[in-house]
Amino acid sequence: MTGICASQRIRAMIETGQISAEPAVLPEQVQPASLDLRLGTRAWRVRASFLTGADRTVAERLSEFEMHQVDLTQGAVLEKGCVYVVPLLESLDLPDDMQAVANAKSSTGRLDLLTRTITDGGTEFDRIPAGYTGPLYAEICPRSFSVLVRPGMRLNQIRFRQGQSILTDTELRALHAETPLVDTPPVIGEGLGFSVDLKPAEGTLVGYRAKPHTGIIDLDRIGHYDPSEYWEELHSRDGQIILDPGAFYILVSREAVCIPPDYAAEMAPFLAMVGEFRVHYAGFFDPGFGFDGAGGTGSRGVLEVRCHEAPFVLEHGQTVGRLVYERMGERPETLYGREIASNYQGQGLKLAKHFRSA
Repeated sequence: MTGICASQRIRAMIETGQISAEPAVLPEQVQPASLDLRLGTRAWRVRASFLTGADRTVAERLSEFEMHQVDLTQGAVLEKGCVYVVPLLESLDLPDDMQAVANAKSSTGRLDLLTRTITDGGTEFDRIPAGYTGPLYAEICPRSFSVLVRPGMRLNQIRFRQGQSILTDTELRALHAETPLVDTPPVIGEGLGFSVDLKPAEGTLVGYRAKPHTGIIDLDRIGHYDPSEYWEELHSRDGQIILDPGAFYILVSREAVCIPPDYAAEMAPFLAMVGEFRVHYAGFFDPGFGFDGAGGTGSRGVLEVRCHEAPFVLEHGQTVGRLVYERMGERPETLYGREIASNYQGQGLKLAKHFRSA
């Protein structure tokens, strides 16, 4: 089958040993078009982020860059501004015609928790080549908040792909005509463009900026933390804000986005041409996101934004990224939101699930 592997195919890969883990993969790790990955029992604090490089293993590179090891079994704090490498519980034995891509989960990205997957022989972050056999590792760098983690926590996820399944712009226009992908006139060019909402229908709240000095966040505590202790509200009356270099923001897309059941989408990587900022950390959109069963009504996309070297003016309706749609190899047995416990279906401007409703 050509396309993204659906949940039932992922379960078959677990049964045949193409995906293995100790302890065994849990049923709740399997998502409509991806598999959640779990932290192991130990973290390595390293001097710097690194890629393994061809013909090298992560274990070999750790011996070069290790500062100290951290036992996670009783819970441990990963400090803001530090880089850690954690072996994941899952390993792969992929067929020669199957590759994989990993990404941070939505809640991970909304905490400004830079989490990337590295492999033995890897020359790119979050990209696992066809036929890869071996272990997986998470590189974790808390940027805004120190976090308390434990073994088994799921900070990133992996998606499996066979063949070429990305929709062309012509195919994307045809899909939009059949099932509206956004609730505004589509901007299509190497994917579906999306923009930022800085003129909300009600009020003036347009986003949040992470405070620089806060307490830790225990990633097991859901709906626990007071947003005001960690976030500064951003208000705009003229449809623009100025991004500060080094600051982290939670904003929301102007468009309500829909992912039909036979498709999945990924946020394209940062493009320098749109401005001096990064738009996302978590980029997977599962089949069924924003889909109401009869057609596409859409859910807003939350934008995790970090400004780079210079202050930058962001204005309402400004294009900040694009979604690349891909075909599923088959329709998943379960869809995002409607049939599983999905935290962000029908969302607007929303912080990570660890915070109480603002």
